[in-house]
Amino acid sequence: MSERVLVTGASGFVAGYVIDELRSHGYTIRGTARRLVDGLDDVVTADLSEDDGWAEAVDGCDYVMHVASPFPRNAPRSESELIRPAVDGTLRVLKAAAAANVKRVVLTSSVVAVSSGLYGEAERTEADWSNVDRCTPYTRSKTLAERAAWDFAAQSDLELTVVLPGIVFGPVRHPSVGTSVEVVRRLLNREVPASIKMGFAPVDVRDVAVGQRLALQTPEAAGNRYIMAGGHMWMRDVANMLAEEFNPQGYRVPTGVLPVWFAKVLAQFDPSVRQALDHVGRRELVSAEKARRELGWTMRSVRESIIETGYSLVEQGLAPNPATKAKAKEKVRAAA
Repeated sequence: MSERVLVTGASGFVAGYVIDELRSHGYTIRGTARRLVDGLDDVVTADLSEDDGWAEAVDGCDYVMHVASPFPRNAPRSESELIRPAVDGTLRVLKAAAAANVKRVVLTSSVVAVSSGLYGEAERTEADWSNVDRCTPYTRSKTLAERAAWDFAAQSDLELTVVLPGIVFGPVRHPSVGTSVEVVRRLLNREVPASIKMGFAPVDVRDVAVGQRLALQTPEAAGNRYIMAGGHMWMRDVANMLAEEFNPQGYRVPTGVLPVWFAKVLAQFDPSVRQALDHVGRRELVSAEKARRELGWTMRSVRESIIETGYSLVEQGLAPNPATKAKAKEKVRAAA
C-alpha cells in the first residue's frame, strides 16, 4: 500500500502542482478544501479557522503537506484577517498531525519570513528571521505562523520541515489565478502604466512542488528550513521579458518604471500596489544554496517560467489576444 499524504488547501495554485508531483512518485493523496476539487477523489472539508474536520483529515495519513495560507490580492482591513488564520490554522494542522502520529509535516512558509523588515541588503539565509515590527500584515502572518510551528514542534515529538519559496510563477491551470501571478497578468493586460520598482526572488511552481517532495523524502531535512528561490529581479525585468515575447504578437506590455514616490501615491488608490509597498525599492536577496546542497534541488530558468506563465494566462482567457491563442495552446501543452 502506498503512503498517504494530506495536502492542505488542495484547490490552490501551489497545492495542485504538489499533488501532481506526489502522485507521480507513488503517493496516495488526500486533500483539504472548502469545496470539491477536480481530479481529487479523497477530499475532506476543513477550514483553517475551525477545529472541525482536521482529526478526520489526518487520520490514516503518513505525512502532511501544509500548503494552505491566506494570501490576499489587497491589503486586509485588519491584520487579524491574515495573522489569526495563518497562526491558529497552522497550529490546528500541527496539533492534529501530532495526535495522529504522522511521520513528518512539511510546512510551506515564504522567503518573506527571512527577509522582511531588516536593515541593509545582505543576502539572507535560513538563519535569518524577518523583523515582524517592520513588516506588512502578510509578511508578519507568514513569519509568526512559522515561528508558532517551530515552537510547537519543539514542545512535541512532531517532525517538521519548512520550505520557503520566493514569488511563485508558472503555468496557471484554471481562471482563478494566484496572487503572485497577478504581476504577469496585469502587465500583459496593461493594467498598470509602468512597472513599480518592486523587487522579488522568483521561483516556478513546478520547482516548488519538486522541492516539497524532496523535503518530505530526505531524512536529513527534519528540523530544517529551505529557501527555494532564484536571484533578485525587479518587476521591470519581468516586463522586459514579457514585452520581448508578446509585444510582437500585438500586446503592449509597458516597460517603463514608476518613481518610488509615485508608487507610494498610487498605493493610496490601488490596494494591490499598497500590498506591495513592503517590496518597493528593495532588492530581495536570498540564497537557495542549502536546498541545492542538502536536497539536490534545482530550478528552471526564470525566463522560461515567466513566458509560460504568460501563455497560460492567454490560454485561460485572462490575457486575451486571439492571434496568440493558438500559440498559447501549443506552449501550455509543451509545458504540461
